[in-house]
Parts: sequence; structure tokens; C-alpha cells
Amino acid sequence: MDFAITFGQLNPAFWHETALEADRLGFESVWLPEHLVLPVAMQGQLVPGEEHPPIDASTPVYDAPAYLAWIAGQTTNLRLGTFVYLLGIRHPFTGARAFATLDVLSGGRAEVGVGAGWMVNEWDAVGLDPRTRGRRLDEAIGVCRRLWTEDVVEHHGEFFDFAPVMFEPKPVQRPHPPISIGGESERALRRAARLGDGWIGMAHTPESAAAQVRRLRLYEDDAGRADRRCTVTVMGRIEGPDDVDRWREAGVDRLIVVPWTRSREAVDALRRFADRHLS
Repeated sequence: MDFAITFGQLNPAFWHETALEADRLGFESVWLPEHLVLPVAMQGQLVPGEEHPPIDASTPVYDAPAYLAWIAGQTTNLRLGTFVYLLGIRHPFTGARAFATLDVLSGGRAEVGVGAGWMVNEWDAVGLDPRTRGRRLDEAIGVCRRLWTEDVVEHHGEFFDFAPVMFEPKPVQRPHPPISIGGESERALRRAARLGDGWIGMAHTPESAAAQVRRLRLYEDDAGRADRRCTVTVMGRIEGPDDVDRWREAGVDRLIVVPWTRSREAVDALRRFADRHLS
């Protein structure tokens, strides 16, 4: 099982230093949350049943592939992912270009985490019907895969329509960077089973992760993918010596950990975690 970190639980002032130390210590990947814009009055729920939005509208938001490309130039092995990128809110030319660039500049370390998005009025802000966001994402994933793998691409779909184009450079990873689908809903799990190379969940325990993995595997069987399983990434805690085995037994391939309680303590916390679990 691989260990990863997220910038989403860290003050941006500490992102750079923490990423470089994570690379040096042997963490597998770093993941950056993403939004295009944050409406002042947010509508939607990241986690069903929550009483208020999980972030403030004044939260700093960076262009995720651009920031990760900067980190790529200063690291060697750390994989660089989005948790998650709103691919469907943009034209797929934009998303495909951003991640192809990241993959080339990183030497093949891009991880494309995408989701339909929980904040419905973020879609209103750009003039798109939020009720279409799932279908737009599905179509955009298909277009990006073609742009990354085919010499000439022509597409006439429900949301995107274009005559033959060429797209270079192709990503370094073959056939393309892994696409992981984020979300806890049945729709998200089914989308991962149909279209994803991986699934990204939110904060879990080994028990709750195992339940989602069982659902995912059933949906993969329904989709005819019993021979090509999604990788599983979730956030979680390591609190005792048996926890790593419990996460593995739950079917988790990558665990995103947050071993710090304050951002200024992140680097030291990573070192302590690495001493216990990465040595």
C-alpha cells in the first residue's frame, strides 16, 4: 500500500516545503484540491447531510495542474494528482492540455483525479446547467482519452462538437495518465467502475472503506471489468501497528494521510510518519 499526502489539509504557505520533504522521504504522491471559482453563497453538499459548506469562499484556490507542474520541476519521484479536478466544467481541450503538460514536465508522474463536483452554483457561475455535470464529465473523460491516444480526433457529442483535430504532445504515460473518479455516491462509484482507472474516496475507516470497495467491485462486474480493477485511494488515519494491514485488507491501494495537526508541524510530522511506516 502506498502513502500519500494532500495539500487540502495544509496552509498554502507550507505546500512547497512539505512536498519536497514528502518526495525525499518516499511518500508516493501528493494531491491538490481544485475549484474554478468559489461562490460567496455556496449550494451543495460534499458529504451528504452536512449542514454547511466545508470551505469558505475566501479560501485560496490555485490552478492545480500549473501548481503541480511547478512542484514537478523540484521533485524526482513524487506523483502529482488532483483531488479532484472539475474536468466537465471546462472544454476537454483545456483539461487534456493541462494534464498532458503536467505529465510531460514531470516525466510521467501525473494522476488525473476528476469528479462531477458538489457545488452546484459553481456551475451556475460559468453559465452551465449543474444538472448536466455528470453527463458532461463522462463525455469529457472520453474526449480526453482520445486526445491523449489518437493521432486525429473528431467528436460530435451532446456537449462537445468539433471537426478533426490533432493534439501534441501526447502524455509520457501510456496509454495515458491514470484517471481516478472521486466521490462517495452510487453515481460516482458506478462512473469509476465504467470509466475510471481508479476511485478516490473521502475520509474513511478501514471498515467504511471496505464497504465502498465491495460496492465498487460489484459495479465493475456489472460493467464487465472483472479483469481490470480500479485502484482505490481514500483518506484515513494510521493510529496503531495493525492499521496498515487493516487498510490493505479493506482493499485500499493508496492511503492519503494527514499526520499533522498544525501546518507548521507538517514536515516534522511527515518525518515521524516515515520513520514508522516508510523505513
